[in-house]
Amino acid sequence: MTLLSVSLSPIAATVLLLTASNVFMTFAWYGHLKHLNASPWWIAALIAWGIALFEYLLQVPANRIGYTTLNLGQLKILQEVITLSVFVPFAIFYMGEDLKMNYLYAGLCLMGAVYFIFKT
Repeated sequence: MTLLSVSLSPIAATVLLLTASNVFMTFAWYGHLKHLNASPWWIAALIAWGIALFEYLLQVPANRIGYTTLNLGQLKILQEVITLSVFVPFAIFYMGEDLKMNYLYAGLCLMGAVYFIFKT
């Protein structure tokens, strides 16, 4: 049990931990494209694995806490919504990508997925 799970509801703790986990994951998966483009792929992979360690240190407890109140499908859709919520600002502000309508369309599709997976 983590400190977050003691003071927050399981869903709030899960959302916070998964959001932090996704920040690490996004940098591990895509940050090397900006800073290590000239380096061999294996250098980028080693650095990404180092960053991903912190992702897993947050993601594993997040999923364990979340699974106490959410079913597996709900936990996965929650993860996807958080992933897009972290990725879009990363792509725009850190990587310098343009804001595209496909991000909005993807978000709308995820809202539909959230509706159906949480519908009882």
